[in-house]
Amino acid sequence: MRGLFVTGTDTEAGKSVLSACLLAAMRAAGAEPRAVKPVLTGLADPPAHGWPADDELLASAAGLDRRDVAPLRFGPPASPHLAAELDGETIDPQQLLARTREALAGAGTAVVEGVGGLLVPLCESYLVRDLAVELGLPLLVAARPGLGTINHTLLTIEAARAAGLEVRAVVLTPWPPQPEAIERSNRDTIARLGAVEVATLRTLAGPGAEELARAGAELPWRRWLGAARSGT
Repeated sequence: MRGLFVTGTDTEAGKSVLSACLLAAMRAAGAEPRAVKPVLTGLADPPAHGWPADDELLASAAGLDRRDVAPLRFGPPASPHLAAELDGETIDPQQLLARTREALAGAGTAVVEGVGGLLVPLCESYLVRDLAVELGLPLLVAARPGLGTINHTLLTIEAARAAGLEVRAVVLTPWPPQPEAIERSNRDTIARLGAVEVATLRTLAGPGAEELARAGAELPWRRWLGAARSGT
């Protein structure tokens, strides 16, 4: 299986939009990609800004049922370990890994979206980074283009590489039509100091499938897929 694990520098860094663009572009190119968000929180909060909930967005982009996208689902808008606790449940790492692999079974191409950033706890002793390591997929890092992104992004790259994860690229999003000097400098600085490819995902007008596919087609996703390590 070829796939990508999409993480972010923080919550609301653009992971779901990036993931949806990749899925829509793959589907438009004739593939049948699998979308998986192993843990979904915040179902109790209505989606904002006219965009659907993460699982609905990914499911629509990949042509799947939203229940198949997110195996574990919690209401509270909190870190997974707390969201599960507030819902009276616990997350077992091995069960989560098994359910994620089951959701990926038989997929030729897949996009797995994490929760928040790499060091977000899924339970007391198991991080999003641990799940990414066990899945063995290369990483894309979604990051904001503006002030503060250099530190957040370089820390994320460092945390990923310390665990042996391969960072294929950083994607700055939403990239404005006319970037200012700070945004252009951030892009170049992250590329230089992080020794990483930095791409940009433009601002989208909305969550329509064609709009997502067009934006995703502007990204070199075929090259990023490459040859993933075994692990699923």
